[in-house]
Amino acid sequence: MRIDLHTHTIFSDGDLTPSELVYRAKELGHTALAITDHVDITNIDLVVPSLVKAAELSSDYITVIPGVELTYVPPSKIDAMAKRAKALGAEIVVVHGETVSEPVPHGTNLRSAMSPNVDILAHPGLITLEEAEFAARNDVALEITGRAFHNITNGHVAGMARKAGAKMVVNSDAHTIGNLMDEKTATIVARGAGLTDEEIVKALNDTPYEMIKHLLK
Repeated sequence: MRIDLHTHTIFSDGDLTPSELVYRAKELGHTALAITDHVDITNIDLVVPSLVKAAELSSDYITVIPGVELTYVPPSKIDAMAKRAKALGAEIVVVHGETVSEPVPHGTNLRSAMSPNVDILAHPGLITLEEAEFAARNDVALEITGRAFHNITNGHVAGMARKAGAKMVVNSDAHTIGNLMDEKTATIVARGAGLTDEEIVKALNDTPYEMIKHLLK
């Protein structure tokens, strides 16, 4: 079972239409795929309904989950924006965390971890133990990412998640052909982050399944 909860299409900075992305995921053995295009206050009302419509592909391919990745949103507005996304039909709310490779606003990790409306804090860079503890408390999963440059702190993220008791998920953050990860590649990414065999099973299968089991066809 392969579930990826962080991908992008032409509705933000991805290269593929939802149909092509989903079909390519199907060919790699995915069970479900969340499409989480970048949004802020200017485009959330346009993007989310389109991704909700993309869920119609589920009847032909695999389960398609509409979502968003809140990106460069001012930290004080993250919770409200996450709530807005869910009201529009987003089933998974990802927040673009404080990766060391892109300068998103300081405070993004903390405000995301404190929000009950956020599901995943993506590539959170040098996340602090306090931030990871808030994530654990609010059931926000910390991402171990396959995305180049964002993934250089995967080991640190895993260590903070372990200390705080926070959930982890392994996602591709796919933007183009070749970014999606099959089970073998995702396992390599997880192992490279220092996850144990038990943690790999949880991060690749158990946790993402629990997050979306009510949506699976």
